Amino acid sequence: MKFGVQTLFGGPVASRPEFVVTTGKAIEERGFSHLWAAEHVVNFQNYTSSYPYSDDGVPPFGADTGIIEPFTALTFLAAHTTTLKLGTGISILPQRNPVYFAKQAADVDVLSNGRLVVGVGTGWSAEEFGALNVPFERRGSRTRDYLQVVRSLWCDEVSSFSGDFYQLPECVQSPKPVQRPHPPLFFGGESNPALRRVAEFGQGWMGYRLTPDNLSERLQKLEAMLSEYGRSLDDIEIAISPYDGVLDLDTVKRFADLGVAQIILVGFADSQDDMLRLLDAYADSVVIPGAEI
Repeated sequence: MKFGVQTLFGGPVASRPEFVVTTGKAIEERGFSHLWAAEHVVNFQNYTSSYPYSDDGVPPFGADTGIIEPFTALTFLAAHTTTLKLGTGISILPQRNPVYFAKQAADVDVLSNGRLVVGVGTGWSAEEFGALNVPFERRGSRTRDYLQVVRSLWCDEVSSFSGDFYQLPECVQSPKPVQRPHPPLFFGGESNPALRRVAEFGQGWMGYRLTPDNLSERLQKLEAMLSEYGRSLDDIEIAISPYDGVLDLDTVKRFADLGVAQIILVGFADSQDDMLRLLDAYADSVVIPGAEI
């Protein structure tokens, strides 16, 4: 079993350069395989949108938790780590320009020597889309068009695309990513539309706040969707986060029996010492003993 850490580099302490460097190095040194950097370009004092991973729909960060943009953070970490996979966890593609998204991702992959993993989601905050002057409605369809723009820019010598949400004239973008044909695309979300994106475009699925008990049904659904594209679960890396649920070695084994390849642990802390203590606790309780599962 592989173990990753999802964190956000935000707030008065966690957005400091020394915190980012120390945390990245500590994650690598303790045997984690991936660091996943979260994204929110702006936050709000009040939301009408419901955060999907809390019981009350309220996000676990305040309006003043300014989060470093993930490609920026991962570029910085690429210079201070050597083996750690660097993931956007997740980047909200439909609220971004897809040409710049493809460019930033390719450049991080180049500068990290092929260690980028691109986690993509469609977002939950209508307020954030509004601040960016991007429609919240039909964001799933917009994502599908944008993915095709991104893949063309990564893979084609001369790129182009024509769709409902984007028109890309013939153009050339370089450098291309180190990883060929492109960095792996992981899609976040547990809904049927999210699983459809995995089946059509993905190399990985990131499922959150799941347990072995409720994961099986989602995997069966994903397997059926993959078959429509001539693919199977063997073509997909399954990465699951228990999020705020309990994780012990027995649960790790149950996840492994279901085909999970990576467990993503949440790493939020208000101080450097707290972050290191949290990573040490994870390493001692599951990462080191769970590596052979």
